Amino acid sequence: MSILSKPSDTGSAQANDMEFRQSQSAIPSDFVAILRQRGLIRGEWVQSTGSAGSFVETQATTILAFKYDEGVLIAGDRRATAGNIVMYDRADKVIEIDRHSVMAIAGSPAAAWEMARILEHSFQFYRRSQLQEMSVEGKVRALSKLLRDNLGMVIQGVGVVVPLFATYERQSSDPAKVFFYDAMGAQFEAADFAASGSGGPAVRSVLYYENGWGKKLLRERSGDEAITIALRALDTAAEADTATGGVDHHGKIYPIIKVITRDGISTIEHEKISSLYQSDLA
Repeated sequence: MSILSKPSDTGSAQANDMEFRQSQSAIPSDFVAILRQRGLIRGEWVQSTGSAGSFVETQATTILAFKYDEGVLIAGDRRATAGNIVMYDRADKVIEIDRHSVMAIAGSPAAAWEMARILEHSFQFYRRSQLQEMSVEGKVRALSKLLRDNLGMVIQGVGVVVPLFATYERQSSDPAKVFFYDAMGAQFEAADFAASGSGGPAVRSVLYYENGWGKKLLRERSGDEAITIALRALDTAAEADTATGGVDHHGKIYPIIKVITRDGISTIEHEKISSLYQSDLA
């Protein structure tokens, strides 16, 4: 009788152990639940609306980059959202890393801005210690490593970053460079253009049309033409995607647009953006 009861006892112990483990675990994507179970936070998180509920991460979208006749144009709308709440309408998603490199962010601003700061200090340290600029390959892989290091947070459901990286390599036969990434750090070089964020599909459609059926290829457009195309793309994305801010002429909120040329990085003034936008509408 005792011999027959042993498997039953073992099975019961295993079931109890499994039940205990399950009670101590959480859904992998629910990082806040893990913190609550470990006693690191108490009660409910409070959303920006002021009501108790689950944690909603702030997200930043939409960004784009493409080559034009003098270099690379990089742009991003200004809206940051948390669920269906507009957190901020003047977010800066286009960040200068060094004299010829720009990172545009889509996803979690908190994680992305920290990555940008790390890149900036890494490039600066390399330049001062080695007395030369880091190679484009080194810069691209440095960002890829930061994304891979962030994979643990991504698996937990927070901190996802899907950036664009643009730079200008004077020694290259094709000096304008645009790279895009996935959340795991895989890197890809764009031939002509790239876009990311929730409004990315609409932006890519506009850029593909302009590059294939427009008057000229994107890389043959002048600076003013390139700015106009970027505004069209972001405005189109705003019509299809509520997380994209687009152009708010009445509120004087315009996308951040930067260009990288042989001479370095320039930020397009809002007055010029407004003028070109109004001229395009006329």
